[in-house]
Amino acid sequence: MIRTVILTAIVTILSGCSSHALQTYLRGDMNMRGDMNMSGDMDMRGDMNMSGEVSTVMRTDNSASRLSEIQVYAATDAKHRQKIVVLDVDGLLVNKNIGGIGSLGENPVALFREKLDAIAVDPDVAGIVLRINSPGGGVTASDIMSRDLLQVKSQYNLPVVACIMDVGTGGAYYLATVADEIVAHPTAILGGLGVIFNAYNLELTLAQFNIAPIHVKSGDRIDMASPERVMEDAERDLLQGLADEFHDRLITQVELARPDARAFHEILFDGSVFSGQRGLELGLVDQIGYLDDAVVRVRHMAGLPADTPLVMLRRDNDRAYTLMDVTPNTPTMSSLLPLKIPGLDRSDLPTFMYLWQPEPSLSAAVGG
Repeated sequence: MIRTVILTAIVTILSGCSSHALQTYLRGDMNMRGDMNMSGDMDMRGDMNMSGEVSTVMRTDNSASRLSEIQVYAATDAKHRQKIVVLDVDGLLVNKNIGGIGSLGENPVALFREKLDAIAVDPDVAGIVLRINSPGGGVTASDIMSRDLLQVKSQYNLPVVACIMDVGTGGAYYLATVADEIVAHPTAILGGLGVIFNAYNLELTLAQFNIAPIHVKSGDRIDMASPERVMEDAERDLLQGLADEFHDRLITQVELARPDARAFHEILFDGSVFSGQRGLELGLVDQIGYLDDAVVRVRHMAGLPADTPLVMLRRDNDRAYTLMDVTPNTPTMSSLLPLKIPGLDRSDLPTFMYLWQPEPSLSAAVGG
């Protein structure tokens, strides 16, 4: 059938050089398998009419499979079953989908929990390397992820070593304190141990465009921190009280997990950031090293041989396959544009955050 179709098409093309019209009719199904190559010049003269329906099905929901293992280092002994899992944490930690062009659009909190669930049901997992490259994120998101990791670590008696790569600040460092040990790259950025709440006052800006908000409300403070009006002193005090409460929670967690850091309380908890080497001096980390060093530490703590397999957990549409790869999960393109006006989409902001925020795009990335 396919040969007949191709020959018919060739005859139709060649007929363009003839003074006589040639009509060709195709009926039935046409199936094409394999490669079809055409070389040389092809000229088509005259009218070509096609009638009928053409249906195209495209996968637009970006759905993917359940997580599966990707081997980074395989065992030399086929009988060796125990393994170490690299649990990667990258980007903003917020309890919402963060997607964009080329992104898988995952929810960082949900994805982290799914990976922990896969670890929990696998009896061959003997240790975890927590690979962190994140400026932090929402107070609640960071707290949930820390609690979930602690639960799996304790219930299954798994050694956990965190490795902070480019950055591990705010909620990301909060998460790292759950590990038994913390390894930091010498050029890593640590700290940012504070709380931030992004609020904007656009009252004058709206007035310049003759935009006047109309509120129908019950409860004087239900619109507290709205960008449409000036925040009152009492409202600011209330929000400051919440920030202080969440800050105390962060301080308690860090000092409980890192006793040596207590001597540097005044330095550590004003939101400052430090290099990996300075973090070692301040008691924030146990060792300056690299990801391979964290793997070695987990192997040693678990009493595993040097050829213990190392695996990562990935979906079938995830292009990240090596120890250093990052799952593409970035903010939308619109959130990175300088024309984005802060405050107009305040309803998407995850309110209080354990987040080192050196640039406005981080705020924009989560909707503020």
